[in-house]
Amino acid sequence: MDPVIVVGAGPVGLALALSLADQGVPTVLLDEGPGKDEPRPARTVVLREDTADMVRRLGCPSLGEEGLRWAGWRSVRRKQVVRAVPLGGEEGAVQLPAPLHVPQHALAQGLRAAAGTHELVRIVPFSRVDTLEQDRHGVTVHTREPGSTWWRGSYLVGCDGARSTVRKLLDIRFPGRTAVERHAVAALRAELPWPGEAVLHRSPPWRSGGAEITARPLPDGVWRLDWLLPPRGELVTPDALITRIRDTLEGWCGDTPAYELLDTGVYTLHHRLARRWRSERAFLAGDAAHLLGALGTQGLDEGLRDAGNLAWKLAHAWHQGASELLLDSYQAERRAAVASRLRAADQSLPILRGGAGLRALLPGSARGQDTLLADGHLGCGPLGAPPSYAHSPLSPPPAGAHTSVSTPPGAPVTDVRVTAPDGKAVQLRDRLDRGRLLVVLIAPGTGVWDRRHWLTAGVMPRLVEAVDALPVRAELLVAESYPGATAHTVLLVRPDGHLVAALNGVRPAELLAAADAVRGGAPGAGGAPGTPGEKAAQESDEPGGAAPDGTGQEGRRPEGTGPEGSGPEGTGPGTEAG
Repeated sequence: MDPVIVVGAGPVGLALALSLADQGVPTVLLDEGPGKDEPRPARTVVLREDTADMVRRLGCPSLGEEGLRWAGWRSVRRKQVVRAVPLGGEEGAVQLPAPLHVPQHALAQGLRAAAGTHELVRIVPFSRVDTLEQDRHGVTVHTREPGSTWWRGSYLVGCDGARSTVRKLLDIRFPGRTAVERHAVAALRAELPWPGEAVLHRSPPWRSGGAEITARPLPDGVWRLDWLLPPRGELVTPDALITRIRDTLEGWCGDTPAYELLDTGVYTLHHRLARRWRSERAFLAGDAAHLLGALGTQGLDEGLRDAGNLAWKLAHAWHQGASELLLDSYQAERRAAVASRLRAADQSLPILRGGAGLRALLPGSARGQDTLLADGHLGCGPLGAPPSYAHSPLSPPPAGAHTSVSTPPGAPVTDVRVTAPDGKAVQLRDRLDRGRLLVVLIAPGTGVWDRRHWLTAGVMPRLVEAVDALPVRAELLVAESYPGATAHTVLLVRPDGHLVAALNGVRPAELLAAADAVRGGAPGAGGAPGTPGEKAAQESDEPGGAAPDGTGQEGRRPEGTGPEGSGPEGTGPGTEAG
């Protein structure tokens, strides 16, 4: 079977290719650039707990050395500290998880290095797609000079950014809002009063401070500073930016300390959402499918979640065949989750960035605004929490054997300690992204037993037999406990870590029904490719304010296709490789 073609070698495209390869699917990664990532200290990303763990599982365990996990979060308004929140802490402490702040080029380099050593990932630099054709059995794309070639794949995923060529070739609209926020950014090395803590300072009491300044730490005494700019303000000159830096450091430290300026920039944030994320055998992910980032939200977080959601579904389709429902569920789940995030941001913007009349209606508005902003930056609430797919088309129908635990169906599972089939104790998240369902038995006391004994005791033989009979690959794990679960509760977990169902005991029939639901039914089931997802996309609401062997098969064309193709704007028809 032909490999999956991934267009775009940014962090999302690299993560998707690695995730597919880890599940035994060969990928061809078409990189428009030279295959190198230019260092930009002022261009950084914040990874939440789930996405940071995903990157680690994909082969970047040392990424923490390039980035920094925040020790705390501090909100300041004028000269007063409004809120100080400790993050992370010792195991068992009731604290918010610490986000990982890392330069984007370091993230891309780590993922690229991991992909370069994987035998199922082929990275092809200087490969700009200009033609895309589909048929019942696969996708054909053409890349222009200097490496003019035809490529054949089983599926294709466009991870090629905000100006996605794949999205244009698929004729998918990308409505939304332009210039939602503007920020002046500087990366500098200095000693600030809050080592290791991220700081949000609203209405700073100096003239050049503007409405809001954010300071986020990195290793080696480096900080990224962001100044919120007026939506339609004048250009930020180098002299004006230096004045902002000096005034800000003086306001925080009492005088201007010695500092080393490493990088600067001005970023404009947009909110956009593609109408469709699937067109037959082609998909969109990352910035090609959505743009967000206002109020501290992180678009790369959502792009990595796109990759994790889509990878196991494509892997299932590649190995075993898939129903149309399974492939359509990517759009149904991920597009709805991002649309919800965009709506939350767009509804909060008038409150946080203006609209005094709205603020007057809210008691305790200053503290409420601080909570909203903290949610976006820390990965909490509607602006930042990991998504839940409660209304997924893959949800099993209700059954009497279903029970409740602290995690509702569709939500990410808690990362408890489990015993793996080889007898080793590992974290539950360590078993994700392998293309297998996870069946977790809650059995208090098994941690002190020898595995040879409990595998043949009690309910285990019956559960082993039930897991072996499932229509998809599954792995049986045992946990001492799980929040809200009683003894002998059985959890069914998707490969991307979302709970399918909790059963009150070993129920083979119900477990089988839930596993069949999560694969979308038998392969080949469903309507015409792309139809259900397209209809759902057209009926769903847009974000507020939106306007209406791994080598591939190259150098040949499939039978029955002509040389002409619809290229992106400004390009002519494709040509066959000579």
